[in-house]
Amino acid sequence: STELLKWYDGHARELPWRVSPSARAAGLLPDPYRIWLSEIMLQQTTVAAVKAYFLKFTALWPTVVDLAAAEDADVMAAWAGLGYYARARNLLKCARVIVAEHDGKFPTDRAALQNLPGIGPYTSAAIAAIAFDHAETVVDGNVERVMARLFDLHVPLPNSKGALTSLAASLTPQTRPGDYAQAVMDLGATICTPKSPRCDLCPWHSICAARKAGTAADLPRKLPKLKKPTRFGTAYVALRSDGAVLLERRPERGLLGGMLGWPGSEWSETLTDPIPPIQANWVEVPGEVRHTFTHFHLRLRVMVAEVEAHQTNQTFIAAQDFRPADLPTVMRKIWSMVAAET
Repeated sequence: STELLKWYDGHARELPWRVSPSARAAGLLPDPYRIWLSEIMLQQTTVAAVKAYFLKFTALWPTVVDLAAAEDADVMAAWAGLGYYARARNLLKCARVIVAEHDGKFPTDRAALQNLPGIGPYTSAAIAAIAFDHAETVVDGNVERVMARLFDLHVPLPNSKGALTSLAASLTPQTRPGDYAQAVMDLGATICTPKSPRCDLCPWHSICAARKAGTAADLPRKLPKLKKPTRFGTAYVALRSDGAVLLERRPERGLLGGMLGWPGSEWSETLTDPIPPIQANWVEVPGEVRHTFTHFHLRLRVMVAEVEAHQTNQTFIAAQDFRPADLPTVMRKIWSMVAAET
């Protein structure tokens, strides 16, 4: 850990939610709110994708108290495009619990953190280590890769998760555990990369068992992924003559829960003949929208209709209030296809 921390002191990534090693040594403490927010955003998402969202959120809601007071729709709109929308719903729930039950302050220990909405074993460990410098073992994909190579472990993921966590725990120091947790993640992100690891630059070069065995590039091993099924559906885009559009808010539970989107059919493995949301002269747009979620591929037929301004259904959004950027990615794809044809 000493060698890795020396490396981290000179090579730590600059991230908008991070307190640098030198600043931390000078007494600047990480903001638990910013650490929590970044960790929730980073779940199944890349650092590059998260940076802009993080800066937007912290500009709109600088503290957990600000976020707790935000309108649900505003938070969901700001999250649009980042995916895995249950995270945004839990973000609000968690912020409100912290304000209501913890006086606006994050608990400092892992067990209490893990009792909060949307915070699981990894996130609780990350917040406890990085924000509060507790000696918790933080294991993400980068850390799993580093440990598999360091110890030359060939048991495939996900079967090796327990062993990799135990190995990571055996190295977690009592001194500077927050910096150490970030150092291992940085090592995996910048040096011990999935392809073509830069072993000559690694601070653990001399002790890495996989480097000595010549197996580093092959690790970690993974079980073959199951083929994703394909689902089909129909989306309806109604355009009113005054520029308003027909949108609906999806149920809180389920995929894209709580987000605005175009009305449509269920997404199933066979294309059904759905019932349109309103009576209109629906015309099919040439082509289809394709999108991939975690567990399936989606192919959508898109129907469009122009309706008169007297259509006053409450789900019509006035032209001046319609912001395509507030829609989740698949719904933006639908709008882009329609806009290109109308």
